[in-house]
Amino acid sequence: MRVIRFLVKLTLVALLVAGAAALYNRFFGEPEKTASEPVVTHHTVLTQVTRMGKLELVKYNFRDVVEFEKDRTSYPLLNQYLDKARAVLIVNGEAVGCVDLTRIGPDDVVESDSTVIVYLPEAELCVYKINHEQSKLYDTQNTYFQEEGKLVNEAYAAAEKKVRQSALDMGILPQAEENARQILQPFLEQVSGKKVIIRKRHKGDFRALDR
Repeated sequence: MRVIRFLVKLTLVALLVAGAAALYNRFFGEPEKTASEPVVTHHTVLTQVTRMGKLELVKYNFRDVVEFEKDRTSYPLLNQYLDKARAVLIVNGEAVGCVDLTRIGPDDVVESDSTVIVYLPEAELCVYKINHEQSKLYDTQNTYFQEEGKLVNEAYAAAEKKVRQSALDMGILPQAEENARQILQPFLEQVSGKKVIIRKRHKGDFRALDR
């Protein structure tokens, strides 16, 4: 009997100690640590976008024959009796459309519980040039009274302007904006865990989710 009483007392003491320890941990102990999910904030989305910098989105390549003509002298009356100086080039050029994401500011990212709207700056032609290694002078004509080297340089400058204008006429900027949407939307949806809407920034835009 004494042994049984001793065991009962021992059990009661153990229960009291365990209960006291539980109460102490509940009210005075350190809070239980639980795994927390990462929180995606407005700043996170803005940082992920702007770190991409100037995003090159579309590239056009050109190969063309360019004919350049100019008056041979600085005397209009004399030029009436002279054929124009002429240079013919076979040129290879390129143009690149991009969006400068570093221009996105805090006001260009609008966030709600389930949606993020990102306003992009307008696309721009960040590169247009002649690839001189792949271009060549085909012919020059009527270059007396005219410095041939200067004529050729002016012909290349005119060809470069033509590359720029041709790229714009072919719609390189709208295509760059569309490519930006296709690239950024799924990326930012993965980053934010929300539906992302990409819009083009216009002057006077009111940043609101109900637009």
